[in-house]
Amino acid sequence: MDGAMYLQILAVTMASNKTLSSYDDENESNFMRKAKDSPFVPIGMAGCAAVVAFGLWRLKSRGDTKMSVHPIHMRVGAQGFIVGAMTLGVIYSMYKQYLAPKEDGK
Repeated sequence: MDGAMYLQILAVTMASNKTLSSYDDENESNFMRKAKDSPFVPIGMAGCAAVVAFGLWRLKSRGDTKMSVHPIHMRVGAQGFIVGAMTLGVIYSMYKQYLAPKEDGK
């Protein structure tokens, strides 16, 4: 491999790394912006993860119950938390849009 080809590969690699890091920053800022717009989405995601973690922790001491019952309970709990977070998010956005006092300049 000659020096010119090595420099071309190095330039392409550096350019792709720059693009990849700016892509990560863009996605992170999109997530933060969407989290500020609807704060109940990250709460629902965290709650779902917490329900699954708790279900897996309780799996250790399941006793005589069948194994197939625990995933069903975890699924129902996680879905219930997600639906609850979505409902609270919709109620919050409706309050902001229709009932919250509006400023004159906006």
